[in-house]
Amino acid sequence: MPDSGPVLTTARFTLRPLRSTDAEAIHRLVNDWGVVRMLSRLPFPYPRQLTDEWIASTATQMQDGRAWHFAIIDRESGPERLLGCLGIRIEAATRSGDLGYWVGRSFWNGGVAGEAARRLAHWALANLEIERLTAQVATDNPASASVLRRIGFREIGVGKQPFLARGGEHPVLMFEARHGDLFSPAEPAGTAITAPPVVPGPVRRRTVLVAACALVDSNGRVLLARRPEGKAMAGLWEFPGGKIEADETPEMALVRELREELGIDISEACLAPFAFASHAYEDFHLLMPLYVCRRWKGMPVAHEGQTLAWVTSEALDSYSMPDADKPLVPLLRDFL
Repeated sequence: MPDSGPVLTTARFTLRPLRSTDAEAIHRLVNDWGVVRMLSRLPFPYPRQLTDEWIASTATQMQDGRAWHFAIIDRESGPERLLGCLGIRIEAATRSGDLGYWVGRSFWNGGVAGEAARRLAHWALANLEIERLTAQVATDNPASASVLRRIGFREIGVGKQPFLARGGEHPVLMFEARHGDLFSPAEPAGTAITAPPVVPGPVRRRTVLVAACALVDSNGRVLLARRPEGKAMAGLWEFPGGKIEADETPEMALVRELREELGIDISEACLAPFAFASHAYEDFHLLMPLYVCRRWKGMPVAHEGQTLAWVTSEALDSYSMPDADKPLVPLLRDFL
């Protein structure tokens, strides 16, 4: 079966879609009481036929956008060696993805699960239409709970979940991670400075000035840009724009930023001040004027790896945005 989906890499591993030829290795590793007892969906013993059927189903699930499953492949061992599997099941109604993983017993205590799960979690929040990740871990599986905490998940409660191999319900720890848990705030490049000394009194944060623009087309749609993987707050949608340099006005900054980001030319006279956002992140305070523009030259094209979307005013609420941008959405929606 050819690969049909993304291939992700970490420092040591490749995460790739499953193949029919993986069945023997998967069955050998997972048909182990120490492994399968921690997995809620699998029986024990685990029949080989179920392995073949599950692998065959994963390609369809990816194509339908219902789930994304990967084999964890060790690149350092020469010939391909499968160490375990991981995946994310999508819950469209709640815009969430449920993370699950397992690693063969002989590969425990080598950091495999943490390295692979971190990579998949970052990819998922940056590329899938979800707002959060969830995970559940049996209460007698402290190693897995520790993995989730290390990669940025927060424990949010305790529940119960059926475990087929154990023959009934078992208590689980429930975890969650959002963009803010895995990614740093979207501070523009070049604004980092040495932190001031700690002094008594109110928390003091430096102020970062950013200009943003709501480009509105002839159909009343607004252009949003999705921050690409590898950037701060990857996966969130925002109004195009960027940092205001020391020698620039907000209008000058937008003319420059929109040319660099989107390849379009805008006259300062076509930028109409609309509203502004003032938001305190942990390490800095963001002040962001938002302008509206209906006239420009050229077709917006993503020049910095971002994804672009023309969005109707009614649909703006369905796009996950940084905290600083969110208060601007109802104002813009009512205006349009």
